[in-house]
Amino acid sequence: MQEAGQTVNDLPLDDLIAQARQLVTHASSLCVLTGAGISAESGVPTYRGSGGLWRGIDAGDVASPEGFRCDPQRVWQWHNERRMALKDVRPNAGHQALARLQRALEARGGRFVLATQNVDGLHQAAGSRSVLELHGSILASRCSVCDERREIGFEPVADLPRCPKCGRLMRPAIVWFGEMLPEDAWLAAAEAAATGEVFLTVGTSAVVYPAAGLIEIAAGAGARTIEVNLEPTAASTRVGLALRGKAGDILPQIVE
Repeated sequence: MQEAGQTVNDLPLDDLIAQARQLVTHASSLCVLTGAGISAESGVPTYRGSGGLWRGIDAGDVASPEGFRCDPQRVWQWHNERRMALKDVRPNAGHQALARLQRALEARGGRFVLATQNVDGLHQAAGSRSVLELHGSILASRCSVCDERREIGFEPVADLPRCPKCGRLMRPAIVWFGEMLPEDAWLAAAEAAATGEVFLTVGTSAVVYPAAGLIEIAAGAGARTIEVNLEPTAASTRVGLALRGKAGDILPQIVE
């Protein structure tokens, strides 16, 4: 029994996991938003914080349209280094749990939508389908002028690859600073957040907009909201259940 003055998030972690499991088990529709924290558990560096990819460099130099126009070769070299560093990285138990959850929910006729701020392809590697990549993919390139796009995976790429369709420079298929999110992915994610019965956010600081706004959309629409993160975030006071710990530890318990 909950004591007077005690909030639900003051309960022991095992109790919070049990409540989250009940919500997920009985949901007919579920929307998930993941961020850098879930991939960090696989060894993928985050962008901010101690040891982050932005430490010691100006992000605008390598991750903005202006930086690309100024020095496209440097931008490609930086992204190629990040891309090849992912070659031996594998999905962790958190990624795998979300893939199992999707299969289970869809098998009983439910709807599962996974939107991610990550660009590393680990959700797909774990078996998740139709992932909405809000910030693009480092494993793909797109033309800087026309609509040509190609999956490059881990194959070698020249420092200045050219579009096979129009001959202009290709660029990493990532959303850079100052750019809009891909419209189709954003609209699908926003619709899922607005209509989902349960909204689960995992490993995101909830400060990078507009992706972080999905939490507010879901809460405003009356969804039951769950957060899984190592530390409190900007969303922690707005969600119904805030679970502290590693996604690779907590998500399998929720799913099972």
